[in-house]
Amino acid sequence: MHDGDLKILRNSLLFTGIPEQIQASMTRGAMVREFDRGTTIFLQGEKAQSIYIVADGWVKLYRIAPNGSEAVVGVFTRGRSFGEAVAFRNDVYPVSAEAVTNCRLIRIQADDFLRGIRENSDVAVAMLSATYAHLHNLVSQVEALKARTGAQRVAEFLLELTSCDEGSCEVTLPYDKVLIAGRLGMKPESLSRAFAKLKEQGVQITQNRAVIENVALLRDYAEEDPALSWSR
Repeated sequence: MHDGDLKILRNSLLFTGIPEQIQASMTRGAMVREFDRGTTIFLQGEKAQSIYIVADGWVKLYRIAPNGSEAVVGVFTRGRSFGEAVAFRNDVYPVSAEAVTNCRLIRIQADDFLRGIRENSDVAVAMLSATYAHLHNLVSQVEALKARTGAQRVAEFLLELTSCDEGSCEVTLPYDKVLIAGRLGMKPESLSRAFAKLKEQGVQITQNRAVIENVALLRDYAEEDPALSWSR
């Protein structure tokens, strides 16, 4: 691994707080793999033997429903880990993983991580922290689906990409609009309507770019109670 990869690994939730000596032991067999866009990383039902940390790019986790439709469970980028919980249980992956951009992943053998847990309790705490982060993210997704309009969910997604707290800002959509719709629990046509709705909030979408006229106002809109629209 490059020095940059090691830095990403050590700063991830899975390794924060773990003594360096234990980190070195646990990652002795770790390796970096590169995947082209659209490449399958693992399939739903495969035995889980590895844990992954994204070093660069984007990865989606998804399930195929009995009717053949795809349900996006999560989208991960640099520093985020996935595959931990089932790998620790020696179970099968409940989802499939696919590279949605060209990406580089750090792959760690689950057995090496389990050995670290047995040797140092700090590793177990790190594992629980990562698991909690995944759970918190899923709860946030459910909350957004239940309590936010489609346009508000898109606004929140755009705000997550911004690097400024106020004023105007331009962001690049990190992956295609079909996946954005899937991540936000929407159909592509619903996403298009949401983009049109956000024009009223000073957001202009052109291909893979979004120009936000006023970040603070968009944040207010994203956090607004949807019920207020009925009183206007």
